[in-house]
Amino acid sequence: MLFAQRYDSPLGEMLLACDEAGLVGVWFEGQRYFPDRGAFQFVSHPILTQTVKWLDDYFKGLKPAYLPPLHLRGSDFQLEVWSLLCEIPYGEQISYSELGRKIAAQRGLSSMSAQAVGGAVGRNPISILIPCHRVVGANGSLTGYAGGLERKEWLLAWENN
Repeated sequence: MLFAQRYDSPLGEMLLACDEAGLVGVWFEGQRYFPDRGAFQFVSHPILTQTVKWLDDYFKGLKPAYLPPLHLRGSDFQLEVWSLLCEIPYGEQISYSELGRKIAAQRGLSSMSAQAVGGAVGRNPISILIPCHRVVGANGSLTGYAGGLERKEWLLAWENN
């Protein structure tokens, strides 16, 4: 069973979802890849309570040093990319091509497509907590964000204050 609740962020309403094992999604209302609400039961759950606390701390300007339990579902490649996203420090950024080089190194390959990495980053189901907003173009440009570039720009500015 999937449990959900709404969260009012400074960037608009969000949908938080979990199952018994962990957090499965944090989406901005109407973002790309937004799930069907019919799949969720809107009730209180301890994992959602932890997620609200994390988001409240984040939006107060704190740097949460913990994550609620996560239950990520995706391909092996997506899980590998999302794991690397979790390693990007607060307030820092990394390029898609740099992420590609890290994955290539982990896999013993000479290179990895930045476009493939971008596809996995874009499918990250847990916005903000898994900081896909910290991934930028090779020249530092703001490219791609399922929640919208204006939100990505806001999040990066928020973390750099």
